Order: sequence, then structure tokens, then C-alpha cells
Amino acid sequence: MDLNEIKGIYKEVFKCYEHPSLDEHIQKIIELDDYLPYSSTFFCITNTRDLTFEYVSKNMTACLGLDKSLFETQGMRYFWGRMHPDDVEQWLQALNELMKFTLSEISIENRNRMSYTWNYRLMNADGVYVNIVQNTTPIEFDIANKPIIGLAHYTVMAPEIKMSICATAKLLNNQNEYETVYFNNFSQKLLNDVVSNRERDIIRLLVLNYSSKDIAEKLNISSNTVDTHRRNILKKFNISSTGELIGIIKMNNSII
Repeated sequence: MDLNEIKGIYKEVFKCYEHPSLDEHIQKIIELDDYLPYSSTFFCITNTRDLTFEYVSKNMTACLGLDKSLFETQGMRYFWGRMHPDDVEQWLQALNELMKFTLSEISIENRNRMSYTWNYRLMNADGVYVNIVQNTTPIEFDIANKPIIGLAHYTVMAPEIKMSICATAKLLNNQNEYETVYFNNFSQKLLNDVVSNRERDIIRLLVLNYSSKDIAEKLNISSNTVDTHRRNILKKFNISSTGELIGIIKMNNSII
């Protein structure tokens, strides 16, 4: 998926009808940034209408080693270009589902009490894909009460951590406590869509510790065919070993 395709989908998700005023919000957050300590998180003000970052905090460079002026001058297209290509489809699905959920299930008066979280991998200045957990809180809405300006906090986590792409929406309730009102694992959803019935058969037998030879006999296919299926399964899961596959399956039984 190239940047123009991403832009088209992203613009459709965040389609809006009026440019909001940002000056007051931005100035307050810029002033606050001067007093915040350096940490493993940074924040941005995201403008989904113009595909820009209205502000990028000083911690961004400390977290990713990147020049924050690139974010400010090149906007979201630069950001998308650094995302892991295997994560883009699930990430876009997550954004779309969160927006649909908000517009259909969250009342207008509660939309400014929402908080959204999702994750993906992003390439840092060293060329390493680190895990990013993004939490975004709407701070401005268009005339249709659709959230289009957000305060986004990014937590950077080690690349060794294996993370499914998930999306969560939380509502600040009347007790001023966030309660989860939406959750979806998009990595698992994608796997449910792309794993074939034959691959499911093989996965079930692998979990039971059958060898390729045993699986071939049970399914009446050749060992070479089993090995081909196994390679394809690992590729779809973006992992390198059968042991890792079995671990994922045991944590996500609904896949099989």
C-alpha cells in the first residue's frame, strides 16, 4: 500500500466539514512542554483534516532520534512512510472502526470525554522498528461533532516485544474514571480472514505436537505440501518459528 492509498483511506476516515480554530489549544500545550521532563514518551497535536502535526514535543527526538522539524514540515505522510508496512492495513482498519464506533455509539455530549489507544511499529533514526503505543484525546470537533484535532501521546517500547495491533476506546464516566467501551485485536482479525481452512487443519495438528510427516498422513497430503503450508503460515503471522506460532495460538484460541 503506497502513501497515496493510505492518504485516501485516512482522509475518508477523518472527513470533516469545517476547519477548527487551533490557536488557543496549541499555545497552552506549547507553554506546558517547556516544563515537562524528558521521558520515553512524546506528544503531538494532530490535525487530521490537513494531515499535519500542529506541534511536536521536544521529547520526540529523544525517543526516536528524528528531527522534529521533519514531522512539522512534511506532516503525516512522512510519519506514514516510517511505519512498518505489515502494520499499515490493520492500523487503518483500527482507525476506521474507532471512528465508526464513535459516530454510532457515543453521544455528542460525551465525545469530548473519549480517549483512544492503538499501536503499530515505526522506524527510528537507527533504522529499527520500535513499538509505538499511541493514545489520542480529541480536543476539537467539526460542525458535525466529528473529532478531527487530537492531542496524541506516543509511548516508545522495545522492538523485541511482540505486540498485536489492537484498538481501544475509553469513556470518562460520571465518576471521572475511564471505562473501556470498545476493544478489538486487529492482528487476530486479519489472521482469521487470511488463514485458509487447510492451514487451520495444519495449525491444529501442530499445536498437538504432530510432525510434518504425521500431519501429511492424517491429511492425506505430501510432507512437502505440509512444509509449504507451514512456511506460508509463519509468513502470515510474521514470525520465524513453529514454537512461536504455537505460543500465539495458545494465547488466541479463536484463531483456530
